[in-house]
Formats: sequence, C-alpha cells, structure tokens
Amino acid sequence: MAIPIAILDCDLLLHGRGHKTLDRFDLDSVPDNFLLTQFGFPKEFILYLVEILREALCRRTQRSRAISPEVQVLAALGFYTSGSFQTSMGDTIGISQASMSRCVSNVTRALVEKAPQFITFNRDSSSTDQSFQEFQRVAGFPGVLGVLDCVQVTIKAPNSEDSSYVNKKGFHSVGCQLVCDARGLLLSAETQWPGGLRDTDVLERSALQKQLQESEEGWLLGDRRYPLRKWLMTPVDCPESPAELQYNLAHTATHEIVDRTFRAIQTRFRCLDGTKGYLQYSPERSSSILLACCVLHNASLQSGLDAWTLERTDPLEQPECLEQRPEDRDSQAEDLQKQLILKHFS
Repeated sequence: MAIPIAILDCDLLLHGRGHKTLDRFDLDSVPDNFLLTQFGFPKEFILYLVEILREALCRRTQRSRAISPEVQVLAALGFYTSGSFQTSMGDTIGISQASMSRCVSNVTRALVEKAPQFITFNRDSSSTDQSFQEFQRVAGFPGVLGVLDCVQVTIKAPNSEDSSYVNKKGFHSVGCQLVCDARGLLLSAETQWPGGLRDTDVLERSALQKQLQESEEGWLLGDRRYPLRKWLMTPVDCPESPAELQYNLAHTATHEIVDRTFRAIQTRFRCLDGTKGYLQYSPERSSSILLACCVLHNASLQSGLDAWTLERTDPLEQPECLEQRPEDRDSQAEDLQKQLILKHFS
C-alpha cells in the first residue's frame, strides 16, 4: 500500500529510489487516520518529531542521494509500531531494504541522543512535592518518588556463545530497568543490561542506585524481587496485621503503574512485543531501539497523548520473592517501613 507515501515523496515515485529529494514533501496531504494506522501517531506529533530530529538526520545523510528526514521518521515509526521486518515495512513505504535499515538506524541514534532531554529524574523540591501528591492520590501511599521494575525484551541469540543474555525463562533478552511517575512518564530507563542478570544485580550496578541511595526524602516502590532499603519500599512478605495488609494493598495498586506503562509501550511499539517475534539485532542495537521507543513514549506523553490508550490487559505476572540472606537485611529500612505502616496505614 505504497500510494500515500508515494504522494508524500514525489521524487521517490517519479525518479526512483535514492534520487535526491526536493522540498515537495507534503505531510499535510495525508489523512490523520492513515498515519495513526500505519505509523502509530497523529500528524501533529510526527511533524514535531521531524523538526526535533531534522538536524541529526540531515547531518547523517549529507549525500547527493539522500532520503528526506520526513521519510526517515516515517520509516522508523512504521518499523517500531508494526513490528514488521524491515523488508516488509520498506515495501510499504516504497524504499529498499537497505534504505529502510539506514532510516531505522539513523532515527534510532537520533532518538537515543535525545534521551537525556526526554527521560529525566528531577529531584528538586518542587518536582518531589508534585510526585508525592500525585502518587498519594493513586492509593494513599505517601512519599513516593517513582515506581521501579526491570522488564525483558526478547532478542535473537547473539552470535557469540555468550549465555549472559539467557534469562530465567530460557530465552535471550535484554533487561530494561524502568522508573516512572504516577502518569506513566519514564524518569529513568536503563536498557543495556543482559537478560541473564537478576533484577537485584541490575539495580546494584545501575546509575539509579548511585543516585538514590543517599536520598534524604522519599522512596521508590519495588516488588518482592528487590531488597528493602530506606529509599526502596517493598511489600511486607507475610502481612499479619490489618495495617500491614493495607500497606501491601496500597503498594500493589501504586506499583502497578510501572507494569501498565511498559505494557502500553509494548503495545504501541510492537517491535518490543515478544509475542509477535523478537528483535533481529545484536544486544547493543536492540538496547538502542528499546531506548528510542522509551524516548518516543515520553515525547508523546509530554505532547499530550495518552500513555495508556493502547495498554494490553494481560494478567500481571506474580514476581518471585527475593531470597535474602540475614546479613543483607537493612535494619534501618525495616524500622522505617514499620514507622510508615504505623503512621499512615493503622
């Protein structure tokens, strides 16, 4: 179905693939519903992406036979949101597989460069107070800075015999440690971890732990796979009192936001959805594609699009409990959790 794209890029239609593009790209002539169906986003947001990425995309394509930034963005969005192989999406758009691959690579690198601009964990007093208020409105859990999880994205087996990417379920993946706010906006996204690492190992090695372990105010919420820390509140393993039960209920309802957020990201960006197949790239390139999709998620949310419009409704997987040695327990964190339960959930 290449006609709408041929209308967009007249030079590809009239002069063949790879011909020098002219200033005749008219995205306004394409219906919004077609863009939503084929590329996952409305026209206004696509135009916004083209503008913020234009300099980087032109810098990488200073050739006499360049593909326009508009076509590059559409090609990459089509790949991210359809989950199709690059050959299939290239045929849809009307460019060769080699050109499609370059477009995806160029846009992915440009989006990764924008990650520090769109994915930020602001710790100033105003941002902290806003976070506390927004999370407390969810289920009454106080002092929450963000909700934490580590998710897996399926990839092809690396060429080397490196088993570090084989996760506990037996398939190859990259791990992504996410933190989001009450609206589903990502505050942190570390996408480079081998799937064979435990969530606790990822956290211990991450920039996030270094950033938060000296935190004087507030905490993240993590599930049972994480250790209890002063800056990381986890569920009570065996709640005995009504207050502990109420604490766990509020914790679960609040922590669910990060699960919902990643399900929405996988649903919008089907290249990340393991049920549709796996990313056909090296771990390094797969990690970059995952981070690019995280940037797009935040950019779309900041532009007013709904984070959870496309959320899947799969049942949540129950996390395994962390087997913690006595010497690894944090007595100060346990005292803080008891005080929190007594003050806010009794």
